[in-house]
Amino acid sequence: TPQYVEIEFESGYPVAVDGEKLSPAELVARLNVIGGVHGIGRADLVESRLVGMKSHGVYETPGGTILMAAHKELESLVLDRQTIQFKDFAALKYAELVYDGMWFTPLKEALDAFVDATQGPVTGTVRLKLYKGNIIPVGRKSPFSLYREDFATFGQEDVYDQSDAEGFIHLFGLPLKVRALNNLPIAGLDMPKPDYSRFKRD
Repeated sequence: TPQYVEIEFESGYPVAVDGEKLSPAELVARLNVIGGVHGIGRADLVESRLVGMKSHGVYETPGGTILMAAHKELESLVLDRQTIQFKDFAALKYAELVYDGMWFTPLKEALDAFVDATQGPVTGTVRLKLYKGNIIPVGRKSPFSLYREDFATFGQEDVYDQSDAEGFIHLFGLPLKVRALNNLPIAGLDMPKPDYSRFKRD
């Protein structure tokens, strides 16, 4: 039977489950029990250790997996596209630093500052459906939501002039048009080798 759970965040921090305020430890423990029942959060993988060796690891973190999914959903509602893209990129480096034990480093502190700067609007509630190992987002709300239903439309002319999109498409696709006009392949590996004999030396 599917189970639904609501997680509340304040400035990026999880503070409540199903309306009940909990300490961080209590919150993770609660989600561990809920997620474990539904087979969520088990990872079987081969890792590349810092020293170069491979290791086989099996991890179970139902609560952490649920929190990550909920947090990501809330960020998708309140953060702009470029911030989300860079945060996804920076998250990989952050995880690498933590895994390698580089906690007290200038780069780690710089990334902490970036995280702090982005988490202010990550406030709200996310509703998830848990079922047979799956985490399915079914609802999200925030006082800092960037989503507006009246703007997320392609049919109403009063939101913006639909003809404006035509000029944008022409400009956005210009690099591809130039590549096609010059008969250049899309993949770099398919590029013709240059004839260096045509270039004169000084």
